[in-house]
Amino acid sequence: MKQFMMLIAVAVLCSGNAMAEDYKEEVAASRATVKEFLQSLKGELQAGMQEGGPVNAIGVCKLTARGIANTYSARKGWSVARTSLKLRNPENAPDMWELGVLEDFERRKHAGEDPAKMEYYEATEQDGEKVLRYMKAIPTAELCVVCHGTEIDPYVDARLKELYPQDQARGFKPGDIRGAFTIIQPLSEQ
Repeated sequence: MKQFMMLIAVAVLCSGNAMAEDYKEEVAASRATVKEFLQSLKGELQAGMQEGGPVNAIGVCKLTARGIANTYSARKGWSVARTSLKLRNPENAPDMWELGVLEDFERRKHAGEDPAKMEYYEATEQDGEKVLRYMKAIPTAELCVVCHGTEIDPYVDARLKELYPQDQARGFKPGDIRGAFTIIQPLSEQ
């Protein structure tokens, strides 16, 4: 199974950004959406931390992150989400394309590339429609390790176990790849 997944990842990544020049505007729009999503989420999390510390921020993240993604999805007519190799919420599980990109991000990080600059995109077909798939790595910041690190406060740990009984999103250090923003936007015929 692992070899099969690696073959899919290689196939996805070998198709690469060959058509990148054709989709400059769409890629720029994806980048702008990710930037707005990140700023919105960061603002909500910081407000939650100020109101009630990390335990409160966990609830904010659970309710707010999906709402922000849904808002951008509805506004743009795209699919806007987050995913990871180590999930907190199983609803955010990567599809096979996303899995290949996430695994490539990890290889690139181990080769010395800065996760803050990692992105990948390609035009492909999904359900018979031409789409642009875009992913942007989410580096783990110092603040993230409060809930995603190796030494989690017992009160935070209890809240995480309550809200996310299948939580795997732990053990991160600053600079690790926490996951990625993922966008699917329909393409008109070019």
